[in-house]
Amino acid sequence: MAYLTAQALMRGTKERSFNQIFESIESIGARLSLGASTHTTFMQGKALAEDLQVILSLLSEVLRNPNFPKSQIDRLKGEHLTSLAIRDQDTGARAQLAFDELAYRDHPYSLPTSGYKDTISTISAANIRTFHRKSFGPQGMVLAVVGAVEAKAVIAAVERALGEWHNPRQQPHPELPPVGKPSGLLRKLVYLPGKSQCDIVLGTPGPSRFDEDYMAASLGNSILGRFGMYGRIGDAVRESAGLAYYAYSSVSGGPGPGPWQVVAGVNPNGVEKAIDLIRGEIRKIVTKRVTKRELTENQANYIGRLPLQLESNEGVAGSLLHIERYDLGLDYYQRFPDLVASVTKDDVFRAAKRYLDPDHLAIAIAGPIGEEA
Repeated sequence: MAYLTAQALMRGTKERSFNQIFESIESIGARLSLGASTHTTFMQGKALAEDLQVILSLLSEVLRNPNFPKSQIDRLKGEHLTSLAIRDQDTGARAQLAFDELAYRDHPYSLPTSGYKDTISTISAANIRTFHRKSFGPQGMVLAVVGAVEAKAVIAAVERALGEWHNPRQQPHPELPPVGKPSGLLRKLVYLPGKSQCDIVLGTPGPSRFDEDYMAASLGNSILGRFGMYGRIGDAVRESAGLAYYAYSSVSGGPGPGPWQVVAGVNPNGVEKAIDLIRGEIRKIVTKRVTKRELTENQANYIGRLPLQLESNEGVAGSLLHIERYDLGLDYYQRFPDLVASVTKDDVFRAAKRYLDPDHLAIAIAGPIGEEA
């Protein structure tokens, strides 16, 4: 519902049709888009500095006064059902869906934000209007504006566009239920005949962004499967064994415990060997501390790439949102080099042991191998 509602906001308002909305954006060479993820509805806009008020006014209009015309909702659903049909034949997407179902069993994180064919088909324009009335409001909204504009002028423009927005029916976000580690090695195979490769997603729930050991886990993950040619996993599975087209790991902690997972695309004949090698690298990082060289190289990489992140307006805006969303403090990026440099080998070892266990993993495989499970 949240995903479809966000996509539908710009399909028409009480003042303008779908075509009129996009004509007004294109006439000033601007961009404006809205979407939704697990925890947030988000917008991204870009325009000349002198057109800030135009973009903010349009944002206010689509947020506060959408009319969700039935013809546009039906069209949007048709487009989305097509994308879900494509997803159904994508080995990477199917492996990720299966992993989420295993790792987050009976938890909201087991459900895809984009939904399923059966659920999307039953949602009506009336459902979306009801959801919008009870879920959309200014409470919890964070807005970052970066560019050739003065702060006072921005505050005045935002006040004009959104200052009168109130919704007493807006509901607070629900609390996330707890989640534990997989009970042993949980496996799911999604049989997709006619594909040339299998995708593997293997891992476990990891830290949230609020966890005190998030930085240590992030650095440990970089050593495990990100740095250089995808770290230890890339070296073992792709470079040395030649089993994978790609093999890397990721930590995606947000407001809740996002997955610490490994993703690999392999030849169907190499699936089991690739899984054994990945588990072997996980076993190493939870039984022996990383080397000093590995840690210092990854710390230097984290610190060195920070200026690149802040070179563009988009990068600065994203960084400001990150600070606000996770209550990091306005001086976070000034403290960032010291925070990274203060992480020790012991910190990485403790974080890895807390979350990773080679004998307790969710393992999802999608591709032309075995029988559908």
